[in-house]
Amino acid sequence: MLHPDIPEGKILLHACCAPCSGAIVECLVQNGARPTIFYSNSNIYPLKEYEIRRDECRRYAAQYGLELIDDEYDHEQWGCIAKGLEGEPERGGRCLHCFRFRLERAARYASENGFSVLTTTLASSRWKNLDQVNAAGEYACSLYPGVRWWPQNWRKGGLQERRGQIIKEQCFYNQLYCGCEFSLR
Repeated sequence: MLHPDIPEGKILLHACCAPCSGAIVECLVQNGARPTIFYSNSNIYPLKEYEIRRDECRRYAAQYGLELIDDEYDHEQWGCIAKGLEGEPERGGRCLHCFRFRLERAARYASENGFSVLTTTLASSRWKNLDQVNAAGEYACSLYPGVRWWPQNWRKGGLQERRGQIIKEQCFYNQLYCGCEFSLR
């Protein structure tokens, strides 16, 4: 499995869902890191879907004794950044704005709570554009001096395969769409 060069400092791991988090959390813990998981996903629709995904992340975090922070769910505010981009395809402009929205919230939390490193499970999904994820993370961290972006490609080093195994082992709820109502199409 991947042996990442873990940066010094407290790590805040933005998590989109348990299936994407599983192998990353396991990898970090096995390599001596104790990340705090930040669940910030106001893009997810409907609220019930948000809650199911959050609860799966919470259940998995508890197995490792990790703290999970549940950010405020504000789908209305998220909708403002998606306005005019509703017709964009997956990996299009809407996704970049969505990543920025969520990672800005994570970077702000990191800054206000003594975290020096931010990374995200968004970088584990083959359905996401890594360049968009990293651009959003770099931008978000640039707004908060003292918080640096960790652009780890969480798809490599056997993590993609391990991800699938953990989903089965944990019987994770595995959603069939990204989360926003526009990805339901």
